Amino acid sequence: MNAPDLVAAGDAAPLLAIEGLTLERGRSRILDGVSLTLGRGETLALVGESGAGKSTIAFALMGLIGKSEAKIAGRMRFDEVDDLASLDERGWGRLRGRRIAMVFQDAGAALDPCYTVGGQLVSVLRRQLGLGRAKARERALELLEGVGINDAEARLSAYPHELSGGMQQRVMVAIALACNPELLLADEPTSALDVTIQAQIIRLILTEIRARGASCVFVLHDLALASQSCDKIVVLYAGQVMEAGPSRGILERPRHPYTRLLKSCVLEIGTETLDPPEGGVPSYGDMPKGCRFATRCPNALSRCLAERPALAADGDRLIACFNPEPRP
Repeated sequence: MNAPDLVAAGDAAPLLAIEGLTLERGRSRILDGVSLTLGRGETLALVGESGAGKSTIAFALMGLIGKSEAKIAGRMRFDEVDDLASLDERGWGRLRGRRIAMVFQDAGAALDPCYTVGGQLVSVLRRQLGLGRAKARERALELLEGVGINDAEARLSAYPHELSGGMQQRVMVAIALACNPELLLADEPTSALDVTIQAQIIRLILTEIRARGASCVFVLHDLALASQSCDKIVVLYAGQVMEAGPSRGILERPRHPYTRLLKSCVLEIGTETLDPPEGGVPSYGDMPKGCRFATRCPNALSRCLAERPALAADGDRLIACFNPEPRP
């Protein structure tokens, strides 16, 4: 199955194209035929409840899911690399951290508590770019200043636990951007922070990737935040793509019943989030044969339980639904 055409107009060669990505752990199918495209310089948000498979996609794109952990099928094409899943560790060594980088959800856990902030940045710069120690330290200082850390000289000697959560996340952004990657993956980068700091970190990431002309995939659960931060949104439910399209259109005119449900459960950025949608994602051992949202869907037809709808173009977006909301 070819990746859906969501590339910006005029971009004939997307930076990233995922086609029919399926990931299985034992008898559980965590991702089920996920397809999407990302153009150069674009931002895309993967949105959905916990268990949707958002972070799994990001970890697969980063090469952090071992072949012994899961069975991966489909294709993840990145620039000239035909399929990321086919790379060995040597191949990943040429990409990970250099051309594809990641801002992890929990900076406190991702940063090494045994080494200073400066030590970790210098290590990345020396290993990935071959810089000498003095030049790497100079560049590390520039990176910390670039992500808005005050008194950056002193912070080079600080250990992660001596920094606030917001400052730790800024350090994570600096490390991820150290080698000017073409693709940045941001896995729930603000989930552990308060609302005010959340907005600052999102703005920081957007500012930095736009300055570099890089592309970014955000993993988010907040539809309003995604619409205000990204060019495109891909709505996921239990490992399947429900709807994808331009961010503004997805938020203002959701067509898939699940997207409408998500919209009803969020407030604008800067306010608290309401309770998640009623019910829950079915267990992977008890998934409907057809659309995985069918058992919770107010628009469900009998065929939805037995037959999976294809992800098909409809107006300005892609929808996987037999009974979507009508076009406005």
